[in-house]
Amino acid sequence: SDMKKWTITEVEERLAEAASVLKRLPEKKLQGYYTVWPEITPEFSDLVGQKDVKTLKPWPLPDAITRMEECLSWTVGLEPVDGKIVWLRASGARWKTVCWTVGLKRSAAHEHWLYGLCLITLKLNRQQAPAKRSRRYIIDLARESSR
Repeated sequence: SDMKKWTITEVEERLAEAASVLKRLPEKKLQGYYTVWPEITPEFSDLVGQKDVKTLKPWPLPDAITRMEECLSWTVGLEPVDGKIVWLRASGARWKTVCWTVGLKRSAAHEHWLYGLCLITLKLNRQQAPAKRSRRYIIDLARESSR
């Protein structure tokens, strides 16, 4: 009874956070390469007329990285198309991009996305998704158990 009850919205938010953390991780650099040249600090007159430099988001905190690592395994049991749609939406891709990527219409892609989220929610709540049932039945079941 002390187990956390997951909702579809919480799963969606956690996956979005994980995608954001993945984007903010530092780049992997090749070992052994360095420069002996001093870093040049431009003066104000050098910067006049230049475009604004895009500011980078800060690196993620260790607990955010831990939560992200936990989320990475959530899509393992999904069908490949469902997992791809779930991650594309979590990373902020627009529906038009998702549809072009997976080759589905908007309504079908939305159904796959919602079905994927519902399967993850059921799995996190330690409930078994019934075999040989429709997507709509499982979506309704997950919505009912999230309440």
